[in-house]
Amino acid sequence: MPRYWMITNRKREAGNLSAKLGPLSFWTTDVEEVDDLANWSSMSVSAFQRVLIEAADQLPDPGDAARNEEQKHLTVFVHGYDNTWASAATTYRGICRGLYKGANSLGICVLFTWPSDGMFTNYLPDRLDAVKSGPDLAEVLGRLYDWALRKQVEGATDPKRACKLKTSVIAHSMGNYVVQKAMPLVWTRKNHPLSVSLIHQLLMVAADVDNDLFAAGEEIDFSDGDAIANLTYRVTALYSGRDSVLGLSAGLKHFGTRRLGRSGLARDTRGGRMAPDNVWDFDCSPLFKPEQSGIHSAYFSEPRTLALMQNLLRGVDRGVLVNAAVGPPR
Repeated sequence: MPRYWMITNRKREAGNLSAKLGPLSFWTTDVEEVDDLANWSSMSVSAFQRVLIEAADQLPDPGDAARNEEQKHLTVFVHGYDNTWASAATTYRGICRGLYKGANSLGICVLFTWPSDGMFTNYLPDRLDAVKSGPDLAEVLGRLYDWALRKQVEGATDPKRACKLKTSVIAHSMGNYVVQKAMPLVWTRKNHPLSVSLIHQLLMVAADVDNDLFAAGEEIDFSDGDAIANLTYRVTALYSGRDSVLGLSAGLKHFGTRRLGRSGLARDTRGGRMAPDNVWDFDCSPLFKPEQSGIHSAYFSEPRTLALMQNLLRGVDRGVLVNAAVGPPR
């Protein structure tokens, strides 16, 4: 099966993927030089879906509910702002090497790359691009939902035809805003009222979204946060007060609340998290070295945060993770 998978709504120009919005296109490659579009093969959505399903069927099934944490994943990675498609592809390759390779591979990871301008100064234009990309990601997630629902129906009549994979999403920085704008569309079109969870684990890494996104808690208010919580089994926000990039974001967006990826979930007057029970946060600051710079992107290179992400995706219990993963800075 292909080593790398990509879905994008970047416009193809002069043999490259640009920072302009275009139609969805679907790509695969086995070549490690993923930052060169010449190494990718484009295919139709139906062909991409067929090949992806065939690859999923090749993955092992634990075959035992007691081995649930060993079940493989189909993961969608959504990158952040200030990313050219080449830099997004390079980050994606690093995630694949760290989490989706070898004996401990989590399964299959697919890159969703949206038309970020790839410029540090273009924060606000990128935010508009993220809003415009929400419907395209919603289409991708909607297809994933249809597949999961179909496999659930098939599995009810023949356990051998049940879905082998969990579905998950890793969103970084402003990629979380793309997810935020996509999920209500999926919820409205596919899953309202709730019939089956779309995403098993959602990792909101250094999320460049308001930290009161889930402030409604267990109440149904049909907000973006409500849609995310209802479509997902467990949401984990990984944050650090040492994230200087999100400090800039908070300054540019001074009319909003603090950033989820810098401050964690909003708290009530007693200090309790304002979020549904299946949404929680994890302060990753102690997992980085004291001299670590570039915290915003270092989640994908620091072994301790990668190990945390692997265990989160596997579905390890919160209490176990807190006791095992938090320690003094090295």
